[in-house]
Amino acid sequence: MSCRERRNGYMTIDDILAKMIAYPEQSAHDIDHLLQVWTYARTIGQMEHLDADTQLILETAAIVHDIACPLCRKKYGNTNGKKQEEEGMPLARDFLTGCGLDGTALERVVYLVGHHHTFEGIEGIDWQILVEADYIANAVENEYSRENVTNFIERIMKTESGIKLANAVLLS
Repeated sequence: MSCRERRNGYMTIDDILAKMIAYPEQSAHDIDHLLQVWTYARTIGQMEHLDADTQLILETAAIVHDIACPLCRKKYGNTNGKKQEEEGMPLARDFLTGCGLDGTALERVVYLVGHHHTFEGIEGIDWQILVEADYIANAVENEYSRENVTNFIERIMKTESGIKLANAVLLS
């Protein structure tokens, strides 16, 4: 069963996305960014032929990966990546509790939220794709240099699909 077919008390990806868009204190930038990351993650996951459960985890994590940004801006005055990871884990768990994810899937999403700015020791295709999708969106938004992009592609990116998208979006 795909993430778009889950019903009967379970939230679909579309439901989770709508709930996140309505999350308190989200800025237009936050919403635009999560839509970009989700779109890149969804596309890379599909191009890499992820199984339905991994695709669901990936898409859910992409939607909520920056859930801590409003809190971090208020609490720290910025959205430092490590603080996002730290503050985001409990927020993501609370946000997703009751959405119908089984315990294993929920904990994996929470883990990914807590590691989406960690590029060392990446374990799992879902984590790899989330890092790649977030980087592509951030590179577009912040106009990263060609050198930065080339370095990231060569050193961090692993999926053929992510590399293909990064080259098309960032280096063409």
